[in-house]
Amino acid sequence: MPARNAYIAAVRRSPIGNFMGSLSKLSATALCGQVAKALLDECKVDRAAINEVFIGQVLQAGCGQNPARQVALAAGIPDTISCVTINKVCGSGIQAAMFADQLIRAGDVDVVLTGGMESMSNAPHLLRGLRAGHKFGKADLVDEMEFDGLTNIFDGEIMGAIADETGARAGITRQAQDEFALRSHQRAAQGDRDGLFDGFRVPVAVPKAERPFNTDETIRAELNPEKIASLKAVFRKDGTVTAANASTISDGAAAVLVTSEAGLKKCGVAPLARIVAHATSGGPPRDLFFTPIGACRMVCEKAGWDLKKVDLWEINEAFAAQMLTCMKGLELGAENMNIAGGAIALGHPIGASGSRILGTLAHLLKRKGLKRGVASACLGGGNAVAIAIEAV
Repeated sequence: MPARNAYIAAVRRSPIGNFMGSLSKLSATALCGQVAKALLDECKVDRAAINEVFIGQVLQAGCGQNPARQVALAAGIPDTISCVTINKVCGSGIQAAMFADQLIRAGDVDVVLTGGMESMSNAPHLLRGLRAGHKFGKADLVDEMEFDGLTNIFDGEIMGAIADETGARAGITRQAQDEFALRSHQRAAQGDRDGLFDGFRVPVAVPKAERPFNTDETIRAELNPEKIASLKAVFRKDGTVTAANASTISDGAAAVLVTSEAGLKKCGVAPLARIVAHATSGGPPRDLFFTPIGACRMVCEKAGWDLKKVDLWEINEAFAAQMLTCMKGLELGAENMNIAGGAIALGHPIGASGSRILGTLAHLLKRKGLKRGVASACLGGGNAVAIAIEAV
């Protein structure tokens, strides 16, 4: 069988809402359903051409059976189509695209809708042991968002404290982290003003709102060095991670349509990029913030690329300490890294972020007339994913 290529045919994302902000009245599935529908409507994609749906989500408690299936039906995809919900923590959306690429290369499918979603505002609190009966004393609630999304399950440490530890191990200063965070907000704010997200970010309808919502609430254009420097460390008394140089808890969704060459014709769309290679890496759970270094090196090796010849990078900004650690390990500068801001400014709805950064990468490569790009994310538990794409 001749080699089959997989293409990123279309990308869309929601605006990103603050925690308990403007998108908090929408469930993750309702939000992602709107984004997926907008992508298919705007690109005039025949729903019957879709063979498979992969949607990432981390905080699934209380969302109902198979959230990906809910998204597909909300988007008008036929009920005969298979749907899979993926939880690979912050890399769920990238993994969704990786699965699509593998199925297309195997010759099993031609069109796959992938994406990611999270409503961190709607993550429930859990009460353990109640099914057996609570006999005496207080009953402690478990925050599903903290436990399932933001805590190292192997030792109970919160992600922010591990980021503090990572920064210290890598020799990353508080000043460097604050400068990185400020640049993320400045780039996102400038990109928003310049219309850089036009054609990618789509408005969403919010219950009881007068008009569709289309603002990234998480961007703080007014931030200045003095304000950032004045903030206290959050996770450790002598730490360097603050509310400003960490990504924000938020709500959002993104969709990425992946097709074969035949799928492009079926959908009637021109491709944004070709998927060249993808890779995963891993290490000890507390080393999770170092793992993108290995994944990025591996994906460039598989693609036959020199790291220095990659035009654009999108690495998920869980924390400035993590980003600077990865950039130091990869010997990369800031000039082509997250050029429209990252999760520190745009928020980190954990199940959505992988699709958001992959979509951003494909969108910006095309818009800027550039060729090669790599998207990557570290994952709670000690893994990382990376994907290399080439604009066409």
